[in-house]
Amino acid sequence: MATAALSAHLFEDVFVVKDMDPDGKKFDRVSRFVCTNDTNTHDAMALTLDVNVLLYPLDIGDRFKMVLARTLNLDGTPDTGEFDQSGEKSLADDFDYVMHGKVYKCHEESQKQLAVYVSYGGLLMCLKGDPANLDKIEIDDRIFLCVRKTG
Repeated sequence: MATAALSAHLFEDVFVVKDMDPDGKKFDRVSRFVCTNDTNTHDAMALTLDVNVLLYPLDIGDRFKMVLARTLNLDGTPDTGEFDQSGEKSLADDFDYVMHGKVYKCHEESQKQLAVYVSYGGLLMCLKGDPANLDKIEIDDRIFLCVRKTG
């Protein structure tokens, strides 16, 4: 993968689903998943993610790779905000579930923990962990979430 594309990645790690709908099922097609990272890439990271389970079913114990990126362009060029119908290969081609959203809140819970909140058209994500792992993400950023199950 090109160096520019890697620099467009804001965050990348592998997570394991630990719980599903901890506060009960609120919507027929959406579930809230509580996950922790499963690699030695970063210190302990906690992820809470809403997923349309009709499009992308997940279960407790599933492992998945997650990438947060500013653009889907493999050369790292900025996203234009328009749907790309060119048929050119993009980051999305390597993933099964992709959403685009906006960072609406960054909250420092302690010196060792930052929480980043993103809305993907009403589906929410909260990623918590060491601020050094999340320092590329800022409030009002528009970012892509890309997910692919791993073995």
